[in-house]
Amino acid sequence: MTEDTLILPSLSPLGDKPISAVIDDRCTSADGGLLLFQEVERRLNLADRLAACLRDPRQPGKITHRLDEILRFRMLAIVAGYPDGNDCDVLRGDPVFKMALDRPPVTGPALCSQPTVSRIENMPRRTELYRMAQAMLDLYCDSFPIVPNHLTLDLDESFDRVHGEQQLRKFNAYYDDWGFLPLHIFDTSGRLVVSVLREAATPSGREILALVKRVVGHLRERFPRVRIRLRGDSHYACPEVMSWCEANGLEYIFGLSGNATLAAWVQTIEARMGARYATRRAAEPAGFKLRRYMDFQGGAKSWKCQRRIVARVEAGPDGVDTRYIVTNLTDRRAQRLYERKYCQRGRMENLLKAHKLHLASDRTSCTRACANQVRLFLHGAAYWLLWTFQSLMPKRSPWRVVQFDTLRNRLIKLVTEVTETADRIRIALAPVFPVEDILTVVSTRLARFVT
Repeated sequence: MTEDTLILPSLSPLGDKPISAVIDDRCTSADGGLLLFQEVERRLNLADRLAACLRDPRQPGKITHRLDEILRFRMLAIVAGYPDGNDCDVLRGDPVFKMALDRPPVTGPALCSQPTVSRIENMPRRTELYRMAQAMLDLYCDSFPIVPNHLTLDLDESFDRVHGEQQLRKFNAYYDDWGFLPLHIFDTSGRLVVSVLREAATPSGREILALVKRVVGHLRERFPRVRIRLRGDSHYACPEVMSWCEANGLEYIFGLSGNATLAAWVQTIEARMGARYATRRAAEPAGFKLRRYMDFQGGAKSWKCQRRIVARVEAGPDGVDTRYIVTNLTDRRAQRLYERKYCQRGRMENLLKAHKLHLASDRTSCTRACANQVRLFLHGAAYWLLWTFQSLMPKRSPWRVVQFDTLRNRLIKLVTEVTETADRIRIALAPVFPVEDILTVVSTRLARFVT
């Protein structure tokens, strides 16, 4: 124990031995597993992709921290569970973070501080944000080892509460609070396509179509022959979007809000299902439900043509419930269309949970909307690091499906002691820890991935 050791108040004694918690000045870190993500970031080239989109107004001779280093530090901190820029003031001397940015852990200079991070986040303008969005789309396209034949893109929003006078903030009656409603696009494998900051109002058909056009246009430049399917809830069943999909060869399957016209189509089958359920209810176990599907052509006044609508009618203990979808798919079986092609979008709720809760992407507290969009890109980059790392796990391993916070707590939060000498750097982990086997496996797979 060195002289500047801080001794905390004594804890409860163990037997006849008093216990004291101490903090010493040895070169240690609580995030030893983060070095594995350094290799993933190098392979994806995330920081360099985003830094290339920015114009650096600083004088070259006075630059201490390059743009790519600042962005890399920020996204690795988010991966390790430090989503706030203020955390950089504490982490800038952490030996593992310094090694992840190719600096000696002890003798190397400190990393950037919070004011530097904040200046970089507030630096980009709209044109640079557009280039960063293009870079994220390029990252998505480059993630495929072979050209895909078919892509299903899920669209959805998440609510971000705000606590100040941020640009684009708006009151949302459903959430009964002020905030943003960012729009996210994922594919069925869990890859993040793009995230766009927007005000907390239901997106209009023109707004959705503008984003879809840009995303689909970029994907078709890279994959000219790919079949693209859009999937979302009733917010996205807009006549502008469906007409454009039909005119440009895209498939779509969207939820559809019920109304009096649709209810007239299914009132007969609803009555029959209610009667059948009442007859069979006594003989069946608790929670028993009956479900039936109906397929018909219908349309709204704002539609220019009739479209295929599938109704799912379910009778259960809570009564009769009917849901609708609209699609241009030609699958003959309505049940398969609803259960296997539409309901699978429920996985996106878990992806949004990982993005918002596990990576804290709702830390959009900057005053300027452009700065908050930069943060959304950085959190998206952190999502890519964790998703890619998880994809390296064995297919049948439970690590392939664990939540991101579990991945962080078990594989990143490893207490590490770092020793630097003239000819080598030694990293010491605890002699006993429960994830030794999976670390060995993923290190081997990571070596093949990087090379």
